[in-house]
Amino acid sequence: MKRVIEESELIIRDDGSVFHLNMKPSQLADRVILVGDPGRVEFIASRFDSIESRTSNREFVSATGSYQGKRITVLSTGIGTDNIDIVMNELDALVNIDLATRTVNDTLRSLTIVRIGTCGGMQEDVPLGSFVASEYSIGIDGVLNFYAGRDAVSDLDMERAFVSATDWNPQKAAPYVVKADDELTDRIAADDMIRGITVSANGFYAPQGRVVRLQLDDPDVNSKIRAFRYGDLKVCNYEMEGSLIAGLSRMMGHKALTVCCVIANRFAKEANVNYKGGIECLIDKVLHRI
Repeated sequence: MKRVIEESELIIRDDGSVFHLNMKPSQLADRVILVGDPGRVEFIASRFDSIESRTSNREFVSATGSYQGKRITVLSTGIGTDNIDIVMNELDALVNIDLATRTVNDTLRSLTIVRIGTCGGMQEDVPLGSFVASEYSIGIDGVLNFYAGRDAVSDLDMERAFVSATDWNPQKAAPYVVKADDELTDRIAADDMIRGITVSANGFYAPQGRVVRLQLDDPDVNSKIRAFRYGDLKVCNYEMEGSLIAGLSRMMGHKALTVCCVIANRFAKEANVNYKGGIECLIDKVLHRI
């Protein structure tokens, strides 16, 4: 007998849409572009050949339409892996749960998910304006650790190596490491994006080693992260969502990748707030390749 998911576990609106995203199953395409900024949804949607639906609720704004014969949904997530926990579970519910009966479908669908964002480069050879594809994501946010089976989708050897190399404080969330989908990485990153490890932080300031007025518990954390090597891989950048997208996608059977435009370089201590042209170029690459 199938488990019926209780109303309090998956909240569905009276109109049949999921609670936070305010989307119905018919409004979601199999190709999904995630962005943090709700304002970026309209910019991407303006490139569609046609638009069939739009939704909006809080920071979650979506548009679904057609681009060069491909049906695509673009959806804003807001900032942070806490929001990604909402987004990924509700996207999966839209395609893999019968919202009328509240039971899991017999046949599961797989989404192709690409997050387009901005990030801070961590190496000298990850300059402002470059594009980074997160081949591996190290999550220091801790959210994936709440799910059973997190070890099955994680690179446990890299986790141990990272904890050792950084003298990780056990009072912080235990890091997890997830590899992006290989086929999707090759298709989206092609030969014009930097590939490497991305650290997904649970904050913008201290969790990414920034000092404004308050001091860090470990002033050397970024030097340790920058020096970390795992085989031929090194940490290329910081951002705030990709690790949980990768982890939950692996658990749920979806294909996912995060690609970012570098708008700050922590090594060179430089930043560029006029990055519109770079993000536009990255968006066009993803639209063509997704």
